[in-house]
Amino acid sequence: MKIAFYKGTLRGWAGWFSRLARWADQGRYSHCEVVFSDGMCASASWYDGGVRFKKIAFNSLNWDVVEMDYTPEAEAKVRAWFKRHEGRPYDLRGSLGVVFRPFGQGRRGWFCSEAVAASLGFAEPWRIGPNLLAALVKR
Repeated sequence: MKIAFYKGTLRGWAGWFSRLARWADQGRYSHCEVVFSDGMCASASWYDGGVRFKKIAFNSLNWDVVEMDYTPEAEAKVRAWFKRHEGRPYDLRGSLGVVFRPFGQGRRGWFCSEAVAASLGFAEPWRIGPNLLAALVKR
């Protein structure tokens, strides 16, 4: 299992969200994905409407990928977390709340790093942006 961190910039108006996310989170990443051993990915995405599974063709110019030392059983628990939460909405308010605390956290939805951190068993995942998550998993 791996965690992929997006460092690219999408074209058009969507690119502004990547730039804003990187600026607000004070780092090089604006999004993250769990990459399972079968190549399927999972995360929460504004563009895809929330928590979902998706196949992604990773380009090393746009993504940094961190290999996780997870057993098949541990990977199955991460996948099960995403299956339980699949279809939940994207938490824009919560993603803004990582940096701008007055926004707080949404009650039903998830943002990318929050979902990934929760699936990995981190405490208080709503506090974790993509760049903090990268620092934590690269240790």
